[in-house]
Amino acid sequence: MTAVQTVRLARTAAELAAAGADRAPRAVVMTMGALHDGHAALVRAARARMGDTGLVVVTVFVNPLQFGAGEDLDRYPRTLDADLEVCREAGADVVFAPAVDEVYPGGEPRVRVTAGPTGAVLEGASRPGHFDGMLTVVAKLLHLTAPRVAFFGEKDAQQLALIQRMVRDLNFPVEIVGVPTVREPDGLARSSRNRFLSPADRDLALSIRRALRAGEDESAHGADAVRAAAAEVLADALVPDYVELVDPDDFTPVPATHHGPAILAIAAKVGSTRLIDNTRLKITGVPRS
Repeated sequence: MTAVQTVRLARTAAELAAAGADRAPRAVVMTMGALHDGHAALVRAARARMGDTGLVVVTVFVNPLQFGAGEDLDRYPRTLDADLEVCREAGADVVFAPAVDEVYPGGEPRVRVTAGPTGAVLEGASRPGHFDGMLTVVAKLLHLTAPRVAFFGEKDAQQLALIQRMVRDLNFPVEIVGVPTVREPDGLARSSRNRFLSPADRDLALSIRRALRAGEDESAHGADAVRAAAAEVLADALVPDYVELVDPDDFTPVPATHHGPAILAIAAKVGSTRLIDNTRLKITGVPRS
């Protein structure tokens, strides 16, 4: 397949509709900009799925509804020119980068999507209202982009689970595809926030990946062993927001007797930067006596 040589920028819903009026099927990758190779992997996956004839749309929108009091909305990097180049190289056709008043023309919406119980734990407990804001904008962008398939990263595992649940529960005519986490050579998960890490902070941040690996190594010894191993590694470097082993569907903690799929999820603040990461594993053994 020949790489896409140009990418079209749409700033309004009308420009977006015109940009892909004659192209089907359609895929979307939703981002908040400051794109890195993790985002590029999503675009490449969309391009591969759509082939030469389908349309790949990337949205770039820093959604204010996802940021709570004291969070880094103003600090969040805006790098549209660089983002357009990442999208072009990865094979996108259209970048939809609307202003806030284009997405929310009447101000903050009075009617919103509610994340429910799954949105109140882990990230939802640390960031109240975050997932309501995320689902609301994802719903709006799904309507505006009208894709057959939407691609999201597995690094944001709780977000991915909630989007999949919303699509099922509210009968959105779209397939949601999770794409594996892209990591730096040293194992750190790619994130737009990594640019805020000092060299010393980055060394500390690597303990998150080490904790996940320690948990994986204990999957044959039961859920409690997984949790304990991860927590022990982190205790030497960071004070985490949470270290939890959860059900992949509803993100409730799995019991000590759990067998089967689970997600080991970690969030921690490294310096002034909050990072999240996770690994999907299968509990196959029984607790140690």
